[in-house]
Amino acid sequence: MANTAAETMTVAPQFPGDFLALAIYTAAATLLIAFLLLVAWWLGAKSSSANKEIPYESGVIPTGTARLAYPVPFYLVAIFFIVFDVEAVFIFTWAAAWDLLGIPGMIHITFFIVVLLLGLVWLWLKGGLEWGPSRERNAPFPQSRC
Repeated sequence: MANTAAETMTVAPQFPGDFLALAIYTAAATLLIAFLLLVAWWLGAKSSSANKEIPYESGVIPTGTARLAYPVPFYLVAIFFIVFDVEAVFIFTWAAAWDLLGIPGMIHITFFIVVLLLGLVWLWLKGGLEWGPSRERNAPFPQSRC
């Protein structure tokens, strides 16, 4: 006769081999990290002095506050990098699948590039790309002759 559902059920759940291997790997990595941290603490120096407590930056003892304001062009470079990096990811992804996307894909990527180009032109016209000194911005105000 055929086995019934009650006869084929087991009491304890069976873990597949992949999950068991993952559990063993995770346990081994955790134990190794704990062991290495314990050995580093045990073998490390336990003495402390005033010289060990001061901050040390590349051989120079820091003076002043660490809260310095970065100039705005630093943030602009960071934002431009992120924008153009994301743009490159989209364009490279499109280029990898250009044969599958066909003409609709070409239209979409062209629209994407045109929108980014228009944004770059707008930024250029607003002066967002002028980071260095210029005569117009640094010129003294004309004095009125009264």
